[in-house]
Amino acid sequence: MLKLSKLATAVALVVAGSAAVAGEVEVLHYWTSGGEAKSVAELKKIMQAKGHVWKDFAVAGGAGDNAATVLKSRVVSGNPPAAAQIKGPAIQEWAAEGVLANLDATAKAEKWDELLPKVVADVMKYKGNYVAAPVNVHRVNWMWANSAVLKKAGVTSTPKTWDEFFAAAEKVKKAGLIPVAHGGQNWQDFTTFESVALGVGGTKFYNDALIKLDEKALTSATMTKVLETFRKIKGYTDAAAPGRDWNLATAMVIQEKAAFQFMGDWAKGEFSAAGKVPGKDYICAAAPGTSNAYTFNVDSFAMYKLKDAGAQKAQGDLAASIMGTEFQEVFNLNKGSIPVRLNMKMDKFDDCAKTSAKDFVDTAKSGGLVPSVAHGMAIKPAAEGAIKDAVSQFWNDDKISVADGVKNIAKAAATK
Repeated sequence: MLKLSKLATAVALVVAGSAAVAGEVEVLHYWTSGGEAKSVAELKKIMQAKGHVWKDFAVAGGAGDNAATVLKSRVVSGNPPAAAQIKGPAIQEWAAEGVLANLDATAKAEKWDELLPKVVADVMKYKGNYVAAPVNVHRVNWMWANSAVLKKAGVTSTPKTWDEFFAAAEKVKKAGLIPVAHGGQNWQDFTTFESVALGVGGTKFYNDALIKLDEKALTSATMTKVLETFRKIKGYTDAAAPGRDWNLATAMVIQEKAAFQFMGDWAKGEFSAAGKVPGKDYICAAAPGTSNAYTFNVDSFAMYKLKDAGAQKAQGDLAASIMGTEFQEVFNLNKGSIPVRLNMKMDKFDDCAKTSAKDFVDTAKSGGLVPSVAHGMAIKPAAEGAIKDAVSQFWNDDKISVADGVKNIAKAAATK
């Protein structure tokens, strides 16, 4: 679910009995936690109501590596699944192999071009044709804070700039509490790093340096400032951070042991499970300097080419159902994310989700909506992995100078 690099869900559809348009939907997926399992059950009900048979094949574990292996073997053996949960550039890589189905008929009938921001729709397309259906939107550039801890430390307002953040962190430290809850895994390091890059450098710098991998941007004075700010944050974490899971860091904020955490909106599920209320017990705000920007992480299903007409019909129904209002609402209420559709009613969602939805729409118009590098939405896996390693090495080794950190990241970005 959360460390979302190369997730894969294999879905095989075959015609059931003599039914002309019904199909058996075998779904290999990684949605096994409570809220996600509820969401899968909802999609199953929707597909059954359309006359299709749902066969569940769940693989535990958010990384989805086992599912990815199954997916590759199925495609190579000439028995492709109907759909697979794939993200970001991996969609285009599969499409380039010539194995993905054209979803334009469904997309046109369902008006996807009107319902999706262009930057998200483009991720779902290959050479102008839809080949995948998006499920949700996670905002990555969130900062979470415990209201009681801030009050105890004498912090009276949510930091909106990095200067304000460090002033608040200093107060928390003096109050004897941990300013920043952090987990020491490279994707967590990079989640914080990309929010710093966005907050310090702005959207253009973020695009140039981390998406276009432009050497001039990567070696600029702005990148130097980004790494200086990033290192300063490290000074406000605790010594036990290395190797800590993200949810344990969130628990530190929930339990009033720490003030802040930089994490995507799946963290909200932990607060909700603990009975905490946004605006009262905790604060959800854009990371300092990023209120006019939005880093997105979108789960999606790519659809594979099928020969059988009944299976193709079922596949189209699956794509339409994924983007339908019913599934979009229930799935995102359960997962902590927001609907990817731009016209959704948000009455049932909490204040954090409503803020996220408003900012999603606003940044889609302003150009502030950008893909998350940390969560596999922006660049090819080889370069992404190399840059993550360089950033984590800098984070974990104080002996690496800022100048060398800049060089190492620029070198990593050149990885093919």
